[in-house]
Amino acid sequence: MKYIINQSNLFKEEALGVGMGEKEEKKERKDSFKITDLPGIGPTIASKLEAAGITELMNIAVLSPAELSDTAGVSEAVARKAIQASRKMLNLGFESASEYMKRREELLTITSGSKNLDNLLGGKGVETKAITEVYGAYGSGKTQLALSLAVNVQLPAEQGGCDGKAVYIDTEGTFRPERIKQIAEASGIEPQKALKNIMVARAFNSDHQMLLVDKIAELIKEGEPIKLVIVDSITSHFRAEFTGRGQLADRQQKINKHLHDLMKLAEQYNVAVYVTNQVMANPAMMFGDPTTAIGGHILAHGSTYRIYFRRGKQDSRVAKLIDAPNLPESETVFYITEFGLRDELKEGKEKD
Repeated sequence: MKYIINQSNLFKEEALGVGMGEKEEKKERKDSFKITDLPGIGPTIASKLEAAGITELMNIAVLSPAELSDTAGVSEAVARKAIQASRKMLNLGFESASEYMKRREELLTITSGSKNLDNLLGGKGVETKAITEVYGAYGSGKTQLALSLAVNVQLPAEQGGCDGKAVYIDTEGTFRPERIKQIAEASGIEPQKALKNIMVARAFNSDHQMLLVDKIAELIKEGEPIKLVIVDSITSHFRAEFTGRGQLADRQQKINKHLHDLMKLAEQYNVAVYVTNQVMANPAMMFGDPTTAIGGHILAHGSTYRIYFRRGKQDSRVAKLIDAPNLPESETVFYITEFGLRDELKEGKEKD
């Protein structure tokens, strides 16, 4: 027997025994649930919730009855039933590590163009359901990697891509379509097609930047095959708008929310998130490299993979893996060429 949600009622239906497997069927039902499927939540109340930014079952599942009651204008009893139903639909709880490992088989990867850099990240490049952060001084290659990934995500899986589109949130005015065309030609992708598969938005302040992340979820729901989200850079507006120690706590809280929204997007839609970060010189560092990433511990903990880029010898770039959940700290060398990121400079002339 199986259970299907229809409006506010749960009813039994006999299993068909044909078609998709049980796990795929459960996943499809889970993804198709809406707020209006909850008991006591009709179109009018759903509109109130959406106006308050509550658009998904997970938003309701984590609320308390009092919070949902105040927001939706319903009694706490109705709110409690809706919350309980949402948690059942989402099947929140524990699972075995073996089941979790099976779900990780759904992960996709995007090649950087450099085998050395891909190996630094585990062998295949930037992965989905994760935030990959790269920080470094200007000219270290952060944006060049972003542009390369935006093209490479369009490649088929056997060539290191995801057959998907990219969204590029540009906060510093560094996106260059001319460079996209150049990298696309080297990757065997028709340049105009490559440009059409990249959606670009210029973020003018931190609020606009955060709003654009919400817009990405809407695009995916509308059927856009987005598999990569780029934010270049993630800290630029926050750094400019929140100045001085008195505003540090507010800035960090806002960055924290932004990171959680990005991670939620990555987890929910199997999307890779690549963010660049600015740096500063630490005056307290007497010896060694004084370069420090902006964003403090909030950004450090929020990123799944953290990499430091710096210039190396003979026009090379050095990438150092600072933090990863399953990889040791290590570093490698790559070059920025006219063809994108490569392991050797002779594969193309250097690009700034």
